[in-house]
Amino acid sequence: MLLFLSMGGMEWIVIIFAILLLFGGKKIPELMKGLGSGIREFNKAKNDVTEQLREGMNDKPKTNSKTEDKSAE
Repeated sequence: MLLFLSMGGMEWIVIIFAILLLFGGKKIPELMKGLGSGIREFNKAKNDVTEQLREGMNDKPKTNSKTEDKSAE
């Protein structure tokens, strides 16, 4: 992570130029669209798991049927 923070403008220009050479100008929008949809799906799954965990923590714990029988007596 620190590597990306320490990169200057010239490094980014070289990386973008290399991507243009490798994939060409027509393929880049398709790659970005695929990357965007992948990130969107990942975030949706992450939010679903977080919501399920919150719901599970808010649920009342199930009582044992033996405990209910004793309290009814």
